[in-house]
Amino acid sequence: MSIRAHKRSLTLAITAALVAPFAFLATVTADTITAAPAAAHGSVTDPPTRNYGCLERWGSDHLNPEMATIDPMCWGAWRHDPNAMWNWNGLYRENVGGNHEAVIPNGQLCSGGRTQSPRYDYMDTPGEWVAKDVPQQFHLTLTDQARHGADYLRIYVSEPGFDPTTEALGWDDVQLVKETGRYPSQGTYETDVDLSGRSGRAVLYTIWQASHLDQPYYLCSDINIGGGAAAAEAGPESVVTTKVATTAAAGCRLGQFAA
Repeated sequence: MSIRAHKRSLTLAITAALVAPFAFLATVTADTITAAPAAAHGSVTDPPTRNYGCLERWGSDHLNPEMATIDPMCWGAWRHDPNAMWNWNGLYRENVGGNHEAVIPNGQLCSGGRTQSPRYDYMDTPGEWVAKDVPQQFHLTLTDQARHGADYLRIYVSEPGFDPTTEALGWDDVQLVKETGRYPSQGTYETDVDLSGRSGRAVLYTIWQASHLDQPYYLCSDINIGGGAAAAEAGPESVVTTKVATTAAAGCRLGQFAA
């Protein structure tokens, strides 16, 4: 890891640790009860983005103190700003003009350059985000509730050796693996992703360039390529899987909180 990346990851982790308790006091008592997406847009739902995954697992059980030990990154995200989950489909910017690398700073890729700050800021925080097991070739699904259409999906994966548990994602940490063509206005945009030769933990980074206006979405999904032995060693992931299967959190599926 470069010196710049190391400094970036430490700074983000320290900042998140200082900010989260105060943000929790200001938001959790009201927003977790009444919040709902301000507008229906979309996001990558498989493999789920960080905030969509937290909604899936904990949306109807987000005040459960067990989350702190079972799923600590989601615990931090809910405390920082619950609306990041209720508005899982709103992580976008406008009028970027295709200049993604110029507009989105290193270390802020997962929050879209701190768009709508502080709502999505915690998405940049390094840590043990739950990673979905995927094979080396898998199917990506982006759900577009508003049917905006897509000029393209641009899909990156973090470089070998990048550690999302200690580093915040930067442009120098990702490699482009696919750019799709246009999609008409419809409910889902799907494409195959080929990560042959890769294994282990990584971040899948998707830019969805919506067609209805200049509105790109910036979407981080944590994945475990190949599963297998790596999945068996992933204590938090296996516990969370059991949690999802045995509690009401499993009922928080797509559209339940959509406007």
